[in-house]
Amino acid sequence: MTQSLLFVVLFMALLACLPWAIKRLQLRTPAGVLAAGTAPRLVSTLAVGPQQRVVTVEVGPAGSRVQLVLGVTGQSIQCLHTLPAPAASADPAAPAVSATPPASPFAALMRRGGGSPPGKSDAPGGTPDA
Repeated sequence: MTQSLLFVVLFMALLACLPWAIKRLQLRTPAGVLAAGTAPRLVSTLAVGPQQRVVTVEVGPAGSRVQLVLGVTGQSIQCLHTLPAPAASADPAAPAVSATPPASPFAALMRRGGGSPPGKSDAPGGTPDA
């Protein structure tokens, strides 16, 4: 009776110490056991819907990194295209995502005053072209 009670108490003590031991082991090993320079890096992201995004991620070892263009939804992630990483992106500390999105060709056309709708004239009178 006392021997089985002793085993139960030791087992309970082992279970109580297990989370602490796992936490200590995780602190001693590098995060994710990744070598330096192989961590994925977010290059850009573009929202195309409420839960859909197109994301560009740079992955791979330092000598042969590639960029993956990914389609991300709430249910899945699809690889849309694979690109070689540009040589200028070797600095992982550089900010990857620009604060302002690049201007679209439509926005550039509108800034230049790219014409008028059909049936409208650019003339001050606003009469249609004949």
